[in-house]
Formats: sequence, structure tokens, C-alpha cells
Amino acid sequence: MRRTSPLILGAGPAGTAAAIRLAQGGAQPLILEAQVEKGDAICGGFISWRTIQSLEALGLAADDLPGHPVSRVTLFCGNSVGETPLPAQAMGISRYLLDRMLIDRAVSAGAGIEMGVAAKALHEDGSLSLKDGTTLAPESLFVATGKHDLRGLGRGRFDDPAVGIRVRLSPHATLGRLVGGAIELHLFEGGYAGLMLQEDGSGNLCMAVRKSRLANAGGSPQALLSVLGEAHPHLAERLAFLPSDASIDAIAAIPYGWRTSETRPGQFRLGDQAACIPSLAGEGNGLALASGIRAAEAWLDGGATASCDYQRRFADATWRPVSAARTLWHLAESEGSGKFLIKATQSAPFLAKVAASLTRIGH
Repeated sequence: MRRTSPLILGAGPAGTAAAIRLAQGGAQPLILEAQVEKGDAICGGFISWRTIQSLEALGLAADDLPGHPVSRVTLFCGNSVGETPLPAQAMGISRYLLDRMLIDRAVSAGAGIEMGVAAKALHEDGSLSLKDGTTLAPESLFVATGKHDLRGLGRGRFDDPAVGIRVRLSPHATLGRLVGGAIELHLFEGGYAGLMLQEDGSGNLCMAVRKSRLANAGGSPQALLSVLGEAHPHLAERLAFLPSDASIDAIAAIPYGWRTSETRPGQFRLGDQAACIPSLAGEGNGLALASGIRAAEAWLDGGATASCDYQRRFADATWRPVSAARTLWHLAESEGSGKFLIKATQSAPFLAKVAASLTRIGH
């Protein structure tokens, strides 16, 4: 068996953040990325003000991030509309661009990366099987596989789990006027859709819907979009910019609201493999970066034996933001409570800032 330490699975924000911090501390981490070339992610295009601080701590200045500025949130539910400013400046940026910038930063810091190397399974003895037949025995393993579970390290089963769906809306002046500098949340029975502009002017539309809601709409993302467009005029205006040949990305069984305080010695769980915050909060990237930074710092202080303590501490740190986001998610996926949320933000705008604060995590 080939021994490698520390080894990182996944070149998303969590994995690259860990690699950057490890390399800055004198280690020589190696990232294994399943994709031959990094593509866009289903969700994760929103960069909050807190996430910008984490990126700056990793050496990526805000002025170097060519994202689309976002300064407010707009809520839609049926014919009800509400808008409130965000606590601070945020941005929309494609995960393709963000991941590339973080990978370049990790490599320049001294980390290694192998593309097109996919993990197959993690075994009880701590060994790792790759899909090419190789077996590794890393002393320290950082699992940053995002929403995709690694065999041998699951996150349990959930009743009526969320399904993630993403489509890209074509850049257009009218779409730019409709969305502007907002992140939009379109609330409907059984789910919600988030929309914002990205660096090229395109619209990134990400949806989280219950599996049952998708089934009731015909079972396919295309059918669901058609049903939602007929029932929700504001969303229909945006869907008019969906290309006729658009690809629709989807991932099933996202365990929103899940988090863990348990791990094995030498194994650090990062990002969605440590805590899966509902995407409505817009803190997925922030949580990923925070987990990578904290895990790397724990390793630099205590080596492989620090994994269990790191996992407990990170679970404690994510309890409030994940719990708050889960509560907002459950409110948002009911049209009745969704309209109540809009009325509440209109009558007491400070409540939106409170919700934004409760769902943030520091690095």
C-alpha cells in the first residue's frame, strides 16, 4: 500500500481551504479530485460577507474576486413580494471560477493535486480504495467530497429528503434588470429556488425540493420547472431565459440539517460531510471554508490524533447556523408560512439581519 499524509479527497472549497492552510503551516498535502477538470457545482454560487472574510484569510482578496455584487435579498411567494438589504456586501460567483481560484492558491502555497483520481471506498482499518484499484493507507485523511457520500462513510437515511436541481439562465439585459443586485428566493409548497446573477451575467437558479414534490410534478426536473412556471408568475419571468437545450443538473437525497460530531482517528470530515446546511441560508461555501481551515489548524497543532476533537468542536460551532437554517427551510417550503416570512421582513426588516447573523459561521 502507498502511504500518503495528509491526503485530501475533493478540490472544492473545503478541500482546497484545508490544503492552503496545511501548506502555509509547512505540510505537503495532496488533493485527489475525482473530476478530470473541475466543472460547476449544483449549488454554491453565493458568497456571503463572512465567506469573503474567510477567503481573504486564505490569501484571496475581495478585490480579486470578479463576482457579481449582491446587496439585498428578495422573497417571492405566490403574488407576495418582500425585499430587504443584506447586512453587508455579498456576491454571486460561479463555483467553476471560485474552485479554480482556490486550486491555484493551494498549488502556489505548496499543495499537490491529482485530477481524475476517484475514491471508491473507505474501510474500517482506515485504508482507502481508489476506483483505479489502488489502495492507500493515509495516516491523515480529509474527506471533502461535498454532497456525494463516500462508501463506508455515509450520512444516514432521511424521510422525503431534498433533491438539488440547478439550471443556468442565459445572460440578457432584461434578466439583469429583473434580478439586479439581489439574491432571489422563490418559495413554494415543498421547496424553494434561489436565483442570482454571476460574473458573466448569467442567472444561477438552484432549487431544493422534497423528493415527494418532484414526484408529484411528474418525476423529472423539466416537468417540475414547467409546473412551477405555470403557478408562479415571477419565477416564470425568469424561466423565460432558460435555453431550450439547457442541461439540468440534479442530485438526490441531500441530508439538509445533518451534522456529526463523530469520526475515526485520523479522519477529518469537512464541508457537507461534516454539516449540511440548507442552501437557503447561503452559507454552504462559508461552512466549507471554515471546516477546511479549522481542520487544518487542528492537524497542524496535534496531527492525526486531533481529528476527533476537531469533529466535536466543529459540530458545536455549526449547531446554531445549521439549526437556524433548518427552521427557515421548513418555514420556506410551506406557502402559508412563506407569505408570513415576507410580511415579517416587510414589517420588521431587522429580522432578516437577525436570521442572516444566526446562519453564519466564522472561520
